This record gives sequence, C-alpha cells and structure tokens, in this order.
Amino acid sequence: MARTTPGVRLLPNAVTVLALCAGLSAVQFALFGDHRLAIGAIGIAAVLDSLDGRIARLLDASSRMGAELDSLSDAISFGVAPALVLYVWSGEPSRLGWVAALIFAVCMVLRLARFNTLLDDAEQPPYANEFFVGVPAPAGGLLALLPVIATLAFGPGWWSAEATVWLWTVAVALLLISRLPTLSLKKLRVPAKAVAPLLVFVGLAAAATIQYPLLVLTSVLLLYLVHLPYSVYRYRWLARHPEAWEVPSRERRAIRRGRTQRKLGLRRPQFRRVAGVARRAVRRPRPTGHVPRVYPPEGAAPPARGGTRTTRRRNWRRIGLRQNREREFSND
Repeated sequence: MARTTPGVRLLPNAVTVLALCAGLSAVQFALFGDHRLAIGAIGIAAVLDSLDGRIARLLDASSRMGAELDSLSDAISFGVAPALVLYVWSGEPSRLGWVAALIFAVCMVLRLARFNTLLDDAEQPPYANEFFVGVPAPAGGLLALLPVIATLAFGPGWWSAEATVWLWTVAVALLLISRLPTLSLKKLRVPAKAVAPLLVFVGLAAAATIQYPLLVLTSVLLLYLVHLPYSVYRYRWLARHPEAWEVPSRERRAIRRGRTQRKLGLRRPQFRRVAGVARRAVRRPRPTGHVPRVYPPEGAAPPARGGTRTTRRRNWRRIGLRQNREREFSND
C-alpha cells in the first residue's frame, strides 16, 4: 500500500480522535456520577494512545499533523479530563481542589511540550530512546486517579481524604515534569521462547481484569510506582557503560554479570560442572613446613605394602578424601 493513500494516513489519526473522544467522555460520566465509567474511558484512551503511534509507524503514515494531534489528544485525555474527574469526585467544590487540578493540567501540558522538543534533539545518547523523561502522559493520568480507584475498590479511607487527594495530585504533577527516567515499552523485545508464556499471562491478565477491573488496575499502578527506582538504576548503569549501548539485552546481562564477578574478586569457571577426576587433579596449596618426598634409589627394596602412617595420610590427601575418612582408615 502506498504511503500517499488517504486511508493509510487517516487510520492513525482516527485512532487518536477516538482517544480524544474517550477522554472527553470521562468528564461527562463524572458529571453524571458514574466514576467507574469515567475511569474506564480514560483507560480506553490510554490503550488507544499506545496504538496510534505504532499503527502510524507500521503503515509508514507518520506526519507532522498526526504528531500535533496526538499531543493535543494527550493534553485533554490525560491532563484536563483526570483533573476535572477528580474535582467532580471530591464532592464539595473548594479553592484548594481547583488549584491542584489546575497545577496538574498545566504540568501535563508542559510535559508534552518538552516531549515534542526532545524528539528533535540530536545530542541525546543512544540509550536515551529506551526511557521517557518524567512519567509519560497516560501513566500520569491514571496515577492521578488512584485515590478514586482505591475508594471504589476498597471503600473510603485515608486515601479518600481531601488533603490526601490534592497532595497526591500535586505529587503526580511533579513527576510529570521531573527529569526522572522511566522505562519505555516501545523498545521492548520479547524472546521467541517467551512468546507462549507471555500469551498465557496476557490471557490470565485479561480474565482477571474482566472479573476484578479496579483491583487489577490498582495493582498495575502500584507496580509502576515500584519500578521507578529500577528505572533510575538502569539509566545510570547504561550511562556508565558505553559498551552496552548498542548490544542486545542478553549481552548486557553478560556484561553486568562479568563486572559483578570481577568486583567481588571471583573468577568465572571454565566449565559448569567439574568431573571427579578433574577435581582431584587440582593442586592444593601445601601446608607450612612441608617436607618434600624422598624417593628410594634405584634397585632398592620396595616399601611395605601398608606403609607408615604418614605415608598413608599423604596418599589419602593425594586422592582427595576427607579427613574423617583418613582417621577411620588409619585407626584400622
């Protein structure tokens, strides 16, 4: 299919418009008091937002208009809509709540503006495309709704207090405009042997989402918060190891293991398993004050079969038996 085909250019933009409509519909659902549908609409907008860019790259239908439309859709679906849903859900209108909602919406717009400027930055290191700068827009919109999700799933609690809700909203807004590196799933590569287990996991996750949607969404958002320290560690590790920038994940793990062993002073074994004969052939350090063995001259009578106690002890040490076996046989 040619790049200039109108249908090809229309498809990713149509998905973006659907995401925009889903985000705006969340506000209507919140005004009517159906907060479950409001959360579901923003979740659908997040799924559609992850698809429009992939579809555009797959069909080679990327355009400047599509990029601008995507940013506008994200600003409304994940900035304006969650802020209004939170403000309506809180019940009694308050000036503090409106200020927090404004801060969140403004920070979302600033985060998207910075993202668009970084697309044209050619001075970034090669590993920078594996990370987002700050929390991405879909994750930020859903994280802001975490008090609403927790209240609908578990009932009112400390997480539903007005001060907690607005402090949490401002904290998520600061994560949006922060320089915190977060992992990007766009560069994720799944090994061939992990495809089947991953499909099974996706099926189980879909079944759990259908039965317990709010509980699953809460767990996913908490796991996302937990992954942030690992993301920072991974970013700093890549910054210190330029040799791992252009290699696949398996080689990166090998580099990490090798450096860890050298740091601990360990030597990598040549073989995974060592046979018994090879283990006995390894020379052991001689004890202090060791007297070298004196061999009898040629033509001399051979020693007794049993030998002395010292000779038997040396023989048992030579073949690698333990000390308790030596004592047992020496007493015989």
